[in-house]
Formats: sequence, structure tokens, C-alpha cells
Amino acid sequence: MLKWLHSPLLLSVQRHIRRINLSNMMSPVLNGSNQAQSQENSGKAAKEGFFDVYGPDGRAEVILKTPESKTRIRLEDIQGLVRWVLADGTMPNWVFVKNKPLVSKLVLLYMPGLDAAVYMSQSSLLRNLSTCCGTPLALLALSSVADSTQTIEALLTFKSRKRGRGMPFVTPPCQQHSLKNKYSSMLPGVGLGAGLQPGIKHPKLTESDTPGVNRDESTSLCNDTPGTGESTGLMPGEASVPEGEAPFPVSFYTLTRSQMLEHGYPVVSTGTDGYVETLPAASGLPFVDMAAIDCEMCYTEHGLELTRVSLVDNEGMVLFDSLVRPSSAIIDYNTRFSGITYEMMDSVTTTLEDVQKEIVKLVSSETILVGHSLESDLIALKIIHKRVIDTALMYQHPRGPLFKPALRILASHFLQRRIQDWRIGHDSIEDARAAMDLALLKIRKGPEFGNVSRFAKENLLLLLNKHGQQCVLLDRWSILQRYAVGSCHAIVCTSDDEVLLKAKKEVNNCNRNFIWLQFSELDSYYKRQAENLDSLTTHAAQMASLMTCNRAVEKFDAQRNVSAEFQNILLQMDERIKQLHSALPSNTMLIVASGHGDTASVRRLRKLSVDKLLDRGDHQSWAPFLEDIQAQAETALAFVCMKH
Repeated sequence: MLKWLHSPLLLSVQRHIRRINLSNMMSPVLNGSNQAQSQENSGKAAKEGFFDVYGPDGRAEVILKTPESKTRIRLEDIQGLVRWVLADGTMPNWVFVKNKPLVSKLVLLYMPGLDAAVYMSQSSLLRNLSTCCGTPLALLALSSVADSTQTIEALLTFKSRKRGRGMPFVTPPCQQHSLKNKYSSMLPGVGLGAGLQPGIKHPKLTESDTPGVNRDESTSLCNDTPGTGESTGLMPGEASVPEGEAPFPVSFYTLTRSQMLEHGYPVVSTGTDGYVETLPAASGLPFVDMAAIDCEMCYTEHGLELTRVSLVDNEGMVLFDSLVRPSSAIIDYNTRFSGITYEMMDSVTTTLEDVQKEIVKLVSSETILVGHSLESDLIALKIIHKRVIDTALMYQHPRGPLFKPALRILASHFLQRRIQDWRIGHDSIEDARAAMDLALLKIRKGPEFGNVSRFAKENLLLLLNKHGQQCVLLDRWSILQRYAVGSCHAIVCTSDDEVLLKAKKEVNNCNRNFIWLQFSELDSYYKRQAENLDSLTTHAAQMASLMTCNRAVEKFDAQRNVSAEFQNILLQMDERIKQLHSALPSNTMLIVASGHGDTASVRRLRKLSVDKLLDRGDHQSWAPFLEDIQAQAETALAFVCMKH
């Protein structure tokens, strides 16, 4: 009996019956030429050995599992939907996509600034948005006091559980460098300094400067046979990124402007304070793409002043190393920490201005500058540079974000390297190399490397690429350089109109599966308003009066009292959405996420309130109104629809 059940004859009959059933079930009832065309297509499909189970009129559909008014989603839910549709994610519990394999591509439009209150009060200006995309869902935004780039990070990155025990990092064998500085002939008066140690060879981690081209972030720490020393620094269960693959671009780890301000970096010069700013590299000429810097200071009559500065590239080669004569008399050489002695400084004549000129020659504004607590070095140098990686912030302290890990501990923990020996003092070249090696290690391993966490942060675009999906990013350069990785197509756009123009071309490219774009004009308007104190306080007063209105007529008048510029921005945004939707091919999923409302005003008002610069006239506290304004800005919107 069992032999008969598995006989070739029976299996052949079963396959034949299934083919007949599928053919009868899926063949539409057509008339005239349509029926002839259907028979021709069915015959062709039969010859090729497959059947269209969806039929010629099959289409994908978005079905919400709960009514729109009751659905509350997070930013992570949106990128979870993207992973489910295009990769290996799990099915969301708030939405179902019928006939999911028919989804031809997915377009994710990020539109910061549009909160629920603005959408409802200005619905007459946003008719195309509701017509094309349907009823919005409530989207819980991140906190308004957080950096705005965190919203994009929540959409383009995700956390996955770390996969088993990672391979311990082994320090590659030191490769001897020539003690002659390769730039010494170009820089007069530059010495190597005492205690120069051989560097660690590293590959170049470069980024393409040509917009719209693919970037190769592959890297290998060392091609030689690894040493035998094994590090105890990796936590159990640390994720191991495959050799030669960087999960995020190098620029992903650079600090944002708000982070630099928060941690005391110099970002603006008055012109009379002695600060100099790095300049763009000359067109067509090469520049140092990545360098690490470290300074040593001594105590003078005016406090700590610069006495030595060292600059190395990402291969550990010394680019610049010089002792510096402080402007005031030295009262304590601080040798235990600085490594500086009286004998070293006795004949030094190089001034801070001399050092500034030489560093600005080597470091352009495009260079990524690496250091540990780098703000203190830049303040000592009186140099403003806006592309920085700070290893004191890159690696977490076990006690939390209020503490910074020591460079000596990080080097011992992750590099198996002993630095900053108290008997001979610090060596700025050694410290700069350690900071560079720690940064390169983090770049290679990923953002969560070295953190006490069960999860690893992964790049959504890299995941989609691994599943054969071609990705396109249409955005500002600052966003592309943080997230474009692998074979992702990064297209620089400087305005919303340019984004729309290029998006209409990309969505009709059959080789594109995931398209990210951002309409940022509304958010830029909010930021300009927040910078203008007069318009900000007027806007805040209007919002406060709106929240205290009891009569419907007063609410309507307050809602109607918006500027012509604001109305024009909403109308243009609505028209762009209409054009984008019209350009989408059939069975394209469109997700529109606003992310947050007017968070720029919330952050500025909070700062003014803390500084006691707000005056309502009636001496009442702004606190309750700020809470309401922040809650409004954090109630964002999301639209999920399918183009047919």
C-alpha cells in the first residue's frame, strides 16, 4: 500500500490534476480578443512550467487590522513593515498586505514637520494627500528634545539580537614606519618629538566624493598573520561583522551640530577670538580623508595651554608633530600626564598661530577628524572643524551616558595595548593612534560594538541589499553620507523640487525596489522661525491662546491665522505628493511618515524658558503650555497605501 502511495504513476496523476485545477481556478472569464489573449498567455505559461496564481487583474492591497482611528504605531513599526515586504522581517501586528509578492517596489517618503494638529486644521490645503494616501495613522514620534537625525536613524536602522559569541579582536602585528615624516620636507620646523612608536597599518576607509555613485566601504584590518595575543575586551555574545564589510559609512559616526553644541565643541567664531576654521580642499587636489589628533597641555599663568600637538592618518603615519610655546609662562609642566619636560620646551619657538597654519594646510573641511574628548583639543588649538568622530562618545561607559570612558581603558580593553604609562607621561602620537584604531574598529564592527547590549544596530539598506533589493536614497548630502552603503544608489538633492524630479525618474526604473526620499521644506520653515526670536514668541503665544480657547469660533479664527508663506509651503507639498503618486507604477507601496511636528520651536522655547528669557506679560509659567506644544509636535502621522 505504501509503495503504491509513493508510486511515480500516482504522483504524475496528482500533478496533472493540480495543474487542471489551477488552470480552471485562475483563468478569468473573458470575451472576444481578451479571451484569445488569455488563452495565449495560459498556453505560454504552461509551456514555461508556471501558472499566474493571481490572474491578470491581481493586485496587492493594504489592510489595516484595526480601524485607523485606533491604530497607534511607532517609527520602528514602519521600518518593520519595509523589512517584512522586501526582506525577511516578521509580519506586523497592525497591518496586512494582501498578495504581498505582487508589490513591485516600496517608496518611503519622510516629511518632517506635519503633525496631526496641522493636518486637521489645514486639511483644506492638503486635499491631495488625503485623496492619494487615504486616512492617516497616529505615529508616535521621538522626544522633541532629541536630535532630529534620530528620527531618520529610527527609520533606516534596526536592532537585531546579537548572534552568538563574536571573534575576539587580535591586534595586528606592528608594521614599522619610517621615522621620517612624509610631510616633514613640506612643513618647516616640524619635529617628530620624543617617544615615537611604530604605527599600526590600516586600510584606507574612504568615501566617494562624486554624488550618485556607489560607495565601497569594504575594509580589511590586516592581511598578515594575526598575532597570538587575545583580547578579553569583547563582551560575551558580541556580534561579529564579516571580514571586509562595514555595516555603516564612516560619516555615520560623525557628530551632528547639536551633539557638538551639547558637548562643548567650538562651532562658531566671532572673528576676534583667535579661532580659525578649516577650509574646503582645493578643487581637483587630494586631501586627507581621515586623521586623528591629540594635544598635550601644561599649566601656565592663564590655566592650561597647548604645548604639543600630533596628527596621524588612518594608517598610523605621522602627518604633523610639534611642540608649542604657550603665550604665558609655564608654571607646571604637568609631566605625569603631558610627558612634557623643561628640557623639551627650552628652545621651542613655535607659536599657536604657527601650528594653526600648518594644521589647516593638512586638514580640510572634508577631513574626518578623530580624537578622544576632541572638544578639549580643538579648544586648545582654537580650531573650528565640523566633521569629527569622538571615541569618548563612540564607546559607552558602563555607568551610562553621563560618564566618558578613558582612552587608556578602551585601548587596553579592545586593542590589548598599554598606553599613557604614568612613569613617562602621555605621548600624543601614541594617543592619536589609539583613538584612530578604536574608531576604525568600531566602524568595522558596527555601532553597537563594545556596548553592553544584547542587540546590534544594523543598516536597513544593507539588509535589503543582501536580499537582492536595489535601494535608492534621494536626500541631502548630510543624510546620504551617514546611511548610503554597499550598492545603494545615493543621489544628492538640494531642494524638494529636485527630489520630486529625480524621484519620478527612479520610481519608473524597474531595477529599483526601495526608494527613500525626503520633503523637508516644512521642517526648514520651522527651523527658520525658531531662529527668529520675535516670530518664535509670537508663534508660541498664538499656540498658547489656541490651547486656551473655549469657543469654537475662537479656535477657528486662531487656526486660520497662519502666514501666507506657511500656507504656500503646505500647498506646494500637497502638489508634490500628488505628482509623486501619479508617477508611481501599479502595485507600488507608498509610505508617508511625518516623523514629528514643529520640534525646532519646542527645543528653542525650552532653552529660552530655562534661561528665563520668556516673558508672557502676566508672569505665568510657560511650563504647562510647553508641555502641550511638545505633545502636539510628538503626535506625527503616517500614511500607508498601494498605488493601483
